[in-house]
Amino acid sequence: MDIVVTLDVMLATRKMRSKELAERIGLSEQNVSLLKSGKVRGIRFDTLARICDVLGCQPGDLLCRTKDETG
Repeated sequence: MDIVVTLDVMLATRKMRSKELAERIGLSEQNVSLLKSGKVRGIRFDTLARICDVLGCQPGDLLCRTKDETG
């Protein structure tokens, strides 16, 4: 099973750019970009909470579980 980060979809829905989110949650644009692309292995709960506060969503709105092809 894989966990997919759907931050890019949520940002598009909220009509917000990565740069604005990065400024509002106190992360670098590069780290937000890594989150959007799914190239991270983990995320701190406090970072996830700040993202949810800014975007007005729940953690489940940003994370999706999918089956991998070998499973």
